[in-house]
Amino acid sequence: MITVVLNSFKRQHVLQSQIQAVLAQTVPIERILVWNNGVSLSHLELDSSVVVANCSENLGVWSRFAFALNSETEFVCVLDDDTFPEPGFFRNCLDQMAIRPALYGARGLRFLTRTRYQPYHSFGWDSPNETAEEVDIAGHAWFFRREWLGVFWKELPNIGSSRTVGEDMHFSFMLREYLGIPTFVPPHPINNKGVWGCDPTIGLGLGASPEAISHSPGALTQFDRALRSYTDRGFELWKDRSGRSNSAITLGPGISKFPAIKNWIRKYPWFERLCRRSQAWLAKRNIHI
Repeated sequence: MITVVLNSFKRQHVLQSQIQAVLAQTVPIERILVWNNGVSLSHLELDSSVVVANCSENLGVWSRFAFALNSETEFVCVLDDDTFPEPGFFRNCLDQMAIRPALYGARGLRFLTRTRYQPYHSFGWDSPNETAEEVDIAGHAWFFRREWLGVFWKELPNIGSSRTVGEDMHFSFMLREYLGIPTFVPPHPINNKGVWGCDPTIGLGLGASPEAISHSPGALTQFDRALRSYTDRGFELWKDRSGRSNSAITLGPGISKFPAIKNWIRKYPWFERLCRRSQAWLAKRNIHI
């Protein structure tokens, strides 16, 4: 029923645990495809359902969506290497897919401006939502029908553009542009974490590590550039479709864009928690930093 696509590069040490999280899902997993951009994985003891493609060069995050073309199931889920889905997550996505065909993610963002990636509204395992929420892009996990891969590749990324960012925007834009299919985050109810897209402790811990793309030099500038390129091409954001363009105040380019703050967040967990609580308090008052 489901093929799962994983990618491995700098976090090979967690791959085996991530595979176990996938195999622990409450719905059948037919095959796991691993696109490996790092050191050869031939030394690992892997289940017979796991297929590994060792690449001699880091081709970034877009390549896994090409590798996903090798799936032969009705549904596909692509997972980031810092995402460990709870046992009921795939069932959660299937149930929502039966209600509303959409691209479903473990985490989703609603952008507050057309030109800057941060700040944003977040939904999913890091900011639980009791009901399914429509978002601009999905992240950490992409659950979709296999046939939609044809739409992903209907337009190619620009020659010379970054291969480490933008694939999430591209997929959501292509689906809405050609099929009218939206992007959603399935319910992440507080009282049922067994259906969440990731364990927050694991997700936040790995997401704050030096291996995270978001912590690489210039990453947020690349995110900003990618967002502008898609909104310039006609990517209509949720805030514009919903008529809530003027409901929020945005201040600055996002606190994570400042190197000193990023270093403090990485070094001191208490500081990250303080930043998150402060952002949440301000966000409730429609002020976003």
